[in-house]
Amino acid sequence: MPKLPLSPVPEQEADAAGDRLSGGASSASLAPSASSSRNSETFSRSPDISESICQENSACFLKKALNYSEEEAEEEESESEDDQEEEWDTDLEIENSTICYDPAGKARYLAICQAYGVVPISYFLRHMKDSELTLNHRGLNPKAVKALALSLTSNTSIVKLNLCDNGLDGHGAIAMAEMLKENCYISELDLSENRVGMKGAEALSTVLRENPVLVTMKLSGNELNDRAAKYLADALVTNQKVEHLDLSHNMLGEIAGEALGVAMVENVGLKELNLSWNNFRGRGAVAVAKGLGGNIFLRVLDLSYNGFGNSGAAALGAALKSNDVLEELHIGNNRIALEGALALALGLKGNKILRRLKMSRNPIQNEGCLGILKAIRTNPGAAMELLDFSAIVVKQDFVRACEAVQELFPSLLIHHDGTTRLFRRKLSKVS
Repeated sequence: MPKLPLSPVPEQEADAAGDRLSGGASSASLAPSASSSRNSETFSRSPDISESICQENSACFLKKALNYSEEEAEEEESESEDDQEEEWDTDLEIENSTICYDPAGKARYLAICQAYGVVPISYFLRHMKDSELTLNHRGLNPKAVKALALSLTSNTSIVKLNLCDNGLDGHGAIAMAEMLKENCYISELDLSENRVGMKGAEALSTVLRENPVLVTMKLSGNELNDRAAKYLADALVTNQKVEHLDLSHNMLGEIAGEALGVAMVENVGLKELNLSWNNFRGRGAVAVAKGLGGNIFLRVLDLSYNGFGNSGAAALGAALKSNDVLEELHIGNNRIALEGALALALGLKGNKILRRLKMSRNPIQNEGCLGILKAIRTNPGAAMELLDFSAIVVKQDFVRACEAVQELFPSLLIHHDGTTRLFRRKLSKVS
């Protein structure tokens, strides 16, 4: 279709006007004046579109902000002109012609960075359309985090976000929490090593209550104390979506253990919980163990590097008697002695689900290891596939017991450090 001229000539004017024009009308009256051009420009923008959005989405802004090539820019401008010349009948068509499709949100992000006075993250610009974004160890300042969060609010590509070790602190965590209230695509979030503290935990707890998509949340090494754990525990009571939660390397103690124990009983979504490298001991440890006994969904529980001691081990043994879903339990380096190991063994006599038990670096001695083996041997329905007794010195009677148990359970793998180097060489299959 040939392009119409911008100003009609007299011959075309006469044909197009017909009976609509009066006899005294002249061709000059149809030629656009300077004031009518300004009115046309104003008319081309719908009152529903703000000035900032028009600037953000116009082809001219994209050409400048994103450094488009001249060919791409000319092609977009040509298409825009064709649309305006051929289809100018309604306000809606004129409005759509001024808005460019920017699914990745590059123009939005660059505009936000300019407004906040921060340098855009080039890696983010290159990977905005990826399904996984890793921006760890970059030392993002508060303004950079805010700009990133605002941009991610409308991003529909990224489903895995890793911001580990960026010093976000509480303010950065709040920005991420606000973003996750709007973003319906991110399902895995890693905010480890960011010192989010109690303020961050409070903000993120609202995400656990409201976000329907988040499946994995990692908050390892964030200086979370008992008060911070209370916020997260309350959210876990109602949350049914998060399946993997990492709270390791924090400062969770007795009060946190009691709160999380109650949450574990009520929660119906968690499948993997990491509470390693905290301060669970005494009543807090017992509360966590009781929570395990009442949970019917958890598959993997990591409690290593805490202070469960004998009382905590006994509570875990009682929990294993009733729990029929847990498949993997880590309780290494928990100051569990012989008494605790034997109490734990009582729970293993009737358990038919647990497959992996890691008890390394506990002073349970040779007799404690033997007690665990005997419990498994007397349980014909045992599903155990791995026993880890690393860093525990054993005797030869334990090794003979290992051979007897492995005859009954050929797939069972037992890790231990043996008694001497020669002894370990002879029993390489076992060790």
